[in-house]
Amino acid sequence: MTRNVLIIEDDVKICDLLVGYLARHDLQGFAVQKPSIGIQHIEKGNVEVVILDVMLPEFDGFETLKRIRSFSDIPVIMLTARGETADKILGLELGADDYMSKPFEPRELVARINSILRRRTFDKSAAKKIFGELQIDKDLRQVHLEGRLVELTSLEFDLLDLLSEKKEKNGRGMRL
Repeated sequence: MTRNVLIIEDDVKICDLLVGYLARHDLQGFAVQKPSIGIQHIEKGNVEVVILDVMLPEFDGFETLKRIRSFSDIPVIMLTARGETADKILGLELGADDYMSKPFEPRELVARINSILRRRTFDKSAAKKIFGELQIDKDLRQVHLEGRLVELTSLEFDLLDLLSEKKEKNGRGMRL
């Protein structure tokens, strides 16, 4: 199964290198040079891991990470020439899952991506809940009832998710 990796990097040569290398390891890489476009891809939910540079046009990788974390817990690996300890600490404190300095070894990056995806796949079982014809997907923040997508506001989704957790803990039926 091919996994989608978003690369937010302004250096086109690095993007090409990464996309090609990831493809050889069953990872579908696609690259964007602007953080705003990368954020749009993440919001659509078709990305499983993000590789994020720090020095970017529009706004830097730290700001990009803040914006991503405001709506998503998608795994983010910072890959940047800014390898000072203070930068690494800042990236990790802002919510990066990993931080690698350039120059980097592509095999190590793939190993780190696969490690994150293994953990994420293991945790995903808790992110999807099924109650008869009702399916709740926490990662995508989507609800399906009888196979059809149900449009919910953010508050409605959070309330339904909270109720479903309560149902799982006490085993009582949930009626809609």
